[in-house]
Amino acid sequence: MKIQIQRKGFLLLLISVFLIWNPAESIRFDLESGHTKCISEDIKSNSMTVGKYHIVNPNEGNPLPDSHKVTVRVTSAYGNSYHSSELVTEGHFAFQAVEAGDYMACFFADDNKPSTTITVDFDWKSGIASKEWTSVAKKGSVELMEIELKKMLDTVQSIHDEMFYLREREEEMQLLNKATNSKMFWFSFLSILVCLSVSGIQLWHLKSFFEKKKLI
Repeated sequence: MKIQIQRKGFLLLLISVFLIWNPAESIRFDLESGHTKCISEDIKSNSMTVGKYHIVNPNEGNPLPDSHKVTVRVTSAYGNSYHSSELVTEGHFAFQAVEAGDYMACFFADDNKPSTTITVDFDWKSGIASKEWTSVAKKGSVELMEIELKKMLDTVQSIHDEMFYLREREEEMQLLNKATNSKMFWFSFLSILVCLSVSGIQLWHLKSFFEKKKLI
């Protein structure tokens, strides 16, 4: 049993390293006029997150058509707004997450006739992936080895925070299981007590009935 737990922990650690060390690339998606598309990102509390977006020009060298504009809103899992821009062709946002959970970035295109399709390029990074190490190196003239060491340090710190987060979730689940078991115990106890009480009342009623009829 301990070996299985150790293997699971080691596998979880490898997955965490892979996810943290390989930041997600920007994505492109098509958005039809009059429609909305939302992208979610699971962000831990007190984590830094940055995002930037722009509309891809369908005709290189020419200005964007007036119909190629979007309204963007970023909200937390509790509905709190962290970014809002209306009818823009590009933009960016950056904030430190106060609430943990799934954050939503929603893109809406106004209804146009004839209908048009807008291509949006969106880059959203959180945690260690949100740090621009290239710009740090250029600004500070830092050696490449030092940059790599800083990356590793932040990766280890992120894994450390992730392990503590998972441990807290495990403790919450254990408390929830204990509370559920306690409720089920009292519910079962009360159910048995009610059944015994009903059985006792029925026996008393039958005994009284038979005594009145002088059958016993």
